[in-house]
Amino acid sequence: MRIDRSRFLAYIIGLIILSFGVTLTIKSKMGTGAWDALNVGLSKIMFTVGTWVIIVGIILIIINAILLKKRPDFYALITVFIVGFGIDTWLILLTRFDPQALFFKFTVFSFGLIFLSLGISIYLQAKFAPVPIDNLMIAIHSRFGVRMGIAKTIGEIIALVFAFIFNGPIGIGTILVTVLIGPIIHLFHPRIEKVMARFR
Repeated sequence: MRIDRSRFLAYIIGLIILSFGVTLTIKSKMGTGAWDALNVGLSKIMFTVGTWVIIVGIILIIINAILLKKRPDFYALITVFIVGFGIDTWLILLTRFDPQALFFKFTVFSFGLIFLSLGISIYLQAKFAPVPIDNLMIAIHSRFGVRMGIAKTIGEIIALVFAFIFNGPIGIGTILVTVLIGPIIHLFHPRIEKVMARFR
């Protein structure tokens, strides 16, 4: 029972840190990850960024189920709701936080990227429901027989196209997130794994 509680706590903490990282990349105004850019772009039309995280997440859960020919992963709803509410909460708390100088913006973005990667590393270690975006990669890989890297790229391109259509914050930060998030997660992963092992 203690193990389950520890894993669930890590899962929650990881998602909260992840949502904080996303919020910082948004506030930096240097560009966000492709899917976050889509959610921000959609929020300019109606609803909040977090609400769109949930809506887009639900749509992806349905698409993934269709591609995999399986029942929808309803546990993933927990993930999108936590991340969605987390982002909206952080955006409210940081309402007056508006970096102007380029150096300050880059610093905020850098911290956002670090927290985003750290949050993903922690929540993945908990081995609970993954975010629908990660499941989309798996679904594309399984359905069309392409490599995981290509499947991930296809998902990112789809998000970028829609983010561009809805005028999302695409910029140098978008490229940096795409290129650097993998290596940073790889850097965090073994360290988080050692910490988690202490609670097993």
